[in-house]
Amino acid sequence: MGKYQVDKNGFFGKFGGAYVPEILYKCVTDLQQAYEPIIQSEEFKKEYHQLLRDYVGRPSPLYFAKRMSEKYHCQLYLKREDLNHTGAHKINNTIGQILMAKKMGKTRVIAETGAGQHGVATATVCALMNMQCEIFMGATDVERQHTNVERMRMLGATVHPVRTGNMTLSDACSEAIRDWCRHPEDTFYIVGSTMGPHPYPDIVAKMQSVISEEIKWQLQEKIGRDYPDYLIACVGGGSNAAGTIYHYIDDARVKIILAEAGGHGIDTDYTAATIHCGTEGILHGARTLVMQTDDGQIKEAFTISAGLDYPGIGPMHADLAAKGREKVLAINDDEAIYAGYELTRMEGIIPAIESAHAVAALKKIRFQPDDVVVLTVSGRGDKDVETYLKNKTMAKEYGNF
Repeated sequence: MGKYQVDKNGFFGKFGGAYVPEILYKCVTDLQQAYEPIIQSEEFKKEYHQLLRDYVGRPSPLYFAKRMSEKYHCQLYLKREDLNHTGAHKINNTIGQILMAKKMGKTRVIAETGAGQHGVATATVCALMNMQCEIFMGATDVERQHTNVERMRMLGATVHPVRTGNMTLSDACSEAIRDWCRHPEDTFYIVGSTMGPHPYPDIVAKMQSVISEEIKWQLQEKIGRDYPDYLIACVGGGSNAAGTIYHYIDDARVKIILAEAGGHGIDTDYTAATIHCGTEGILHGARTLVMQTDDGQIKEAFTISAGLDYPGIGPMHADLAAKGREKVLAINDDEAIYAGYELTRMEGIIPAIESAHAVAALKKIRFQPDDVVVLTVSGRGDKDVETYLKNKTMAKEYGNF
């Protein structure tokens, strides 16, 4: 086990663990005991990889972005998770978890969602597997991600708008956990990111690790070596970042740069930059960095991006940041919008606003011309077109149309 991997008690260094109410103790311990034997079985591997290939459309391309490479004086490759079925990386995880749910005899699936990408991915695989599906989504997000809500409903899911707190992702998580407490016998909770009680952060990281597994052989094919100089991804809860870096965590040759949501700025009250502004605490069953008041009340996270709107961070990333293994940059709303337009105009790719945060990180790093940089485009921007248009003044020269 590498020094950055999860230990047998579910901790990444001092972060992680499973802090759950007694009523969920059995659910969580059952899952802890069941998940490794299931995902290591040949039957699971065969079914999972076949679905990733034939249903999701993997491998996702690793695309050399010629114009952006010239602009930023590096060799920039984009890992195109936006081209997966459902338009984001989330489906890598939902397919794996729903197969686990079936093998554990569960008949009902619940999930939380922020931008709606995880909700759509969950509803999609529930339709595929003929499972009952209920999605919890903050009422604020229901409004700003309306298209994804309708997609979930078309797929047969029941969408519950959550009207507590500031009605975003964190509140949706809390509501999903409450539902799980009420239905522990028949319900499987598909967590969408590397957060929550052990074993979820480890399960989600393993399901998303296909991203870096592919990057290795794709780079080998393209440049004759299997590692980049830099990996760049956005980070909210941390699933696409975990998948992007998974097979490189112990490789000191690879620098890891993550972009979290700065909102209006880390020096304001309107931010979602947990690694910059958070302190140690417990959120949704795990010890991690949390945006909280001095007396431990959870603060509202603020960002233009519904998928990064989380006041915590996956324990894996809290540990990697604390140990200096990953460098985390706070990207403000205006920088993300500009970067989204920049990628659209320079490469013809409209990224999700979440992914645009990663693109914005390019400006903040000084590369050497032969540096190989792999940046994960975690999702496509169809769901964000209205937000891009509403904020096109932030796009400066790209907003004049």
